[in-house]
Amino acid sequence: MLQVNEVSVFYGRVQAVRRATVQVAPGEIVTVLGGNGAGKSSLLSAIVGLVPTVHGEVSWDGQRLDGPGSSAHRIARLGMALVPEGRQLLSTMTVRDNLLVGAYQHHARSLRDLLGPVGRLARHQGLQQRLERVFDLFPRLSERQGQLAGSLSGGEQQMLAIGRALMASPRALLLDEPSIGLAPNLAREILQQLVGLRADGLAILLVEQDAHAALRVADRGYVMETGRVVAEGTAKELLSSERMRRAYLGIA
Repeated sequence: MLQVNEVSVFYGRVQAVRRATVQVAPGEIVTVLGGNGAGKSSLLSAIVGLVPTVHGEVSWDGQRLDGPGSSAHRIARLGMALVPEGRQLLSTMTVRDNLLVGAYQHHARSLRDLLGPVGRLARHQGLQQRLERVFDLFPRLSERQGQLAGSLSGGEQQMLAIGRALMASPRALLLDEPSIGLAPNLAREILQQLVGLRADGLAILLVEQDAHAALRVADRGYVMETGRVVAEGTAKELLSSERMRRAYLGIA
């Protein structure tokens, strides 16, 4: 289980997260909701070691992720994968090479080994199985695997960002606003793929502003305001909450 207990995050003197507590179990989709500036992205960054915590604890499967000796690289090796807001793809590289980069930490001592046209790791059986899994999940990526990532549509780029994270065979998948900038039907399609990943036993933590879309696929949710967790419950409970309906679902 991913356990975030009373975590606080500062940027200089500005406190972005205030004693937030969140838990995610394997085979569960948990969403963190809230408006801009609520602290959602900062919470994800703290979990994966991109920003330090100044209070509280973060642990995965009983191992501390925060504190001395912690690093984003170590946390990734423990099975945590982040799909960042904005996708952050390598736009001048192909779809296939972007996916292979996702497996870099597990299979290669250098990117040349991994991406070289005759590199032995590019033909590694384990990598091929991972590629096939991603292509099964997102068939459009298979059709475009030789295309430059920067030439893909927004929806295809988001598929590629998720596929790249899955190439590391994570045990926990963290997604930061995966539906942002996408047409509603495409956003729903991408979020619906998370249901299948949950069935594979992944622990999924989904940060979203679109509460409707997130709660349709989530098991449980947390609501953040100004860095604090102000509400939590099952997806059904949050959808039926009058406070949620007024503040986040646009229902009077």
